[in-house]
Amino acid sequence: MQALIDVILPVFLVIGAGYVAVWRGWFADAAVDGLMRFTQNFALPCLLFRAIWQLDLEQNFNFALLGSYYTGALSAFVLGFLGARYIFKRDVEDSIAIGFCALFANSLMLGLAITERAYGSAALEPNYAIVAVHAPFCYGIGITAMEVARAHGRGESMRRLPFTVGRAMFRNALILGIALGFTFNLGGIGVPGPAAEAVDMMVRTALPCALFGLGGILYRYRPEGDLRVIAFVCVVSLILHPAITYMMGRGTGLTTSEMRSAVLTASMAPGVNSYLFANMYGRAKRVAASTVLISTALSIFTIWGWLHLLP
Repeated sequence: MQALIDVILPVFLVIGAGYVAVWRGWFADAAVDGLMRFTQNFALPCLLFRAIWQLDLEQNFNFALLGSYYTGALSAFVLGFLGARYIFKRDVEDSIAIGFCALFANSLMLGLAITERAYGSAALEPNYAIVAVHAPFCYGIGITAMEVARAHGRGESMRRLPFTVGRAMFRNALILGIALGFTFNLGGIGVPGPAAEAVDMMVRTALPCALFGLGGILYRYRPEGDLRVIAFVCVVSLILHPAITYMMGRGTGLTTSEMRSAVLTASMAPGVNSYLFANMYGRAKRVAASTVLISTALSIFTIWGWLHLLP
């Protein structure tokens, strides 16, 4: 119970504050869009740039950590796709969008915040290693699968597929922040003191603004229909994804810190990017939107359970 009070509730109270503020009309719906644009295009890319620029790549980028997490993530995508296609009889493109919901955990807004609350900021380095690969991996899987499905359906050549995937990924500000972080880290490039302090100021705003804005975004996503599909995705993303990651972590001998970061990140609800992906292709939008809302609420209890299980 203490973990629920001390670690989880403060994070969800900030999300709840954003939800209530928009619901009661104290914070305009248009202002939510502006806040999320600021966090996703500026503050969060600054946070990722700063973290990866200073990350010990040799120590934190290891096969056991990334293999454990991304085996769970890829398994969640496959399970989500197969369940949507063969249990719920959705078409291929809908099934890919539903699989993406199971794949894309909210590793940034929720994952970093919960891990920091639970174990302190010093425990975040494995999180940053996971997050650095997260958007490129997930968008790479989702966009490639969707473009292959569409090209196959239209009988088109796959020659333009790498260009289509690359263009979509590198228009994402989070991926640009990650790429800059790697460039400065590997190139040993320094940043002048005033510029570094300015980046730090942006970083300090990132998570609180993102969580508040997430609450406002969630107010839009009223649960409507497709409840069996939504329940299925919630089980895959909140239980099966972290369970597979946990078993892989045990098998590959993750350290305590790595196990905590990998399993907690895997246990996060699907992020808003799940809806953005569905909206981008116009597929399974209602399922994606409702899954983000319902799974975020349910994750209060599932995260509590994983915190008790982890060392």
